[in-house]
Amino acid sequence: MTAAATKTPLPLAGCTPADGGNPLGANIDYEYFMDCVHCGLCLGSCPTYVETGNENDSPRGRIYLWRAVADGRAELSPEAQGHLNLCLECMACETACPSGVQYHNIIHSFKKDMTRLAPPAPTVTALQRFMLFNLTPFRDRMRLALLPVRILQMIGLGGLVRLGGKLLPKSLRSMQEIVPDLHAHHNLPEFLPAIGPRRAKVGLMLGCAQDAFFPQANLATALVLQHNGCDVVIPKAQGCCGALHAHAGLDKEAATLAMTNCHVFDKALGGLADCDAIINNAGGCGPVIKNYGHMLEGGDCTKEGSLFGKKAKDIMEFLAELGPVKPKYPLKLNATYHDACGLAHAQKIRSQPRQMLAMIEGLSLRPLNESEFCCGAAGSYNITQPEMSNTLGERKAKNVLETGAEAVLSGNVGCLLQMIRHIRDHKPNFWVAHPVEALAAAYTGKRPVGLRKNA
Repeated sequence: MTAAATKTPLPLAGCTPADGGNPLGANIDYEYFMDCVHCGLCLGSCPTYVETGNENDSPRGRIYLWRAVADGRAELSPEAQGHLNLCLECMACETACPSGVQYHNIIHSFKKDMTRLAPPAPTVTALQRFMLFNLTPFRDRMRLALLPVRILQMIGLGGLVRLGGKLLPKSLRSMQEIVPDLHAHHNLPEFLPAIGPRRAKVGLMLGCAQDAFFPQANLATALVLQHNGCDVVIPKAQGCCGALHAHAGLDKEAATLAMTNCHVFDKALGGLADCDAIINNAGGCGPVIKNYGHMLEGGDCTKEGSLFGKKAKDIMEFLAELGPVKPKYPLKLNATYHDACGLAHAQKIRSQPRQMLAMIEGLSLRPLNESEFCCGAAGSYNITQPEMSNTLGERKAKNVLETGAEAVLSGNVGCLLQMIRHIRDHKPNFWVAHPVEALAAAYTGKRPVGLRKNA
């Protein structure tokens, strides 16, 4: 497999780009490069290197490439861009690194400079790019766009969606193939009171793709919080967390979205300081939300961004810290758990989801080979790098099915979409869900949406 390369002609490294800004690679503290001692302990943890065996597709190789560009020793050629763009940003290398290299800052330096030279997500078509940045981050637009699919599925004609998708151009077909079975949307109120003694007051982020594709996960999150004694505030005016833009190097756009959320939640909660946590249930969004302080540093929302980031908690992380109420109802299920990269590597959240699931009577977790190995979703990676994404998706599906489980649980919307896509052709009745859905069933006694009785 070879890295996909952009065809956009670019200037030589070390020279000033046409926008008159700083030289390439000048947007990063050079000490980040120097932290890497080139020991190679990251190689086995990097999915792209494991698949290609090409040193340029490894964290060590990419650090060397971008450093050479920053030094003016190498040209930012289409080939070099291809290797750098092939990075999943899964951060598994940071988990493996004994030197504490902050690789995410290095790859973000490249992404940020790329936006000065070419459109964001340079490997996709203009239409795909428009959909990524003007449709996906807006949950109302996403819901509207998915309405025809939802209706066809409701009346039993969901197969036509997949059949019709085969007639689409290849670029759009790859996006259509990601769409899972859609379930009823829930218009959650702006306030849900605690069930039982009140223990906390929290804000709930609904996300954009999460709310469009898996509204049942948001409902389950709210229910679990209520059953754990939380007053739940859900601002209607909240928006995208900014993750898609941040990972594409569009820092200003991401900061604007972050600022909006700070204002909206501050108003709805009666002040950010007046809540115990701001909850999200999308592992890929969490690292960006927790970084709001840095994203908004030096602007009008510096204080709000810092406070928002400190209050941000993944649902499983928050429950573990709060001390969960034990669920009352059993859920007989043999499942396995996939560690979303944004949780395991970026936020170091590994034990908490397993701890919560262990409380459910009747649910057993089977070990998953390469549990922390990226599934290939990686935000918009399944659109921007479909070949590598498909390879990793099939690898993950194989490992999941080999467990003999009847379900796989994971705390990130992208991972769920990726695994559904690659598992459904092998085992259509296999349940792929957020772990909070299993928890909600254990608290309410209601069977989870999508879990078939013959699963």
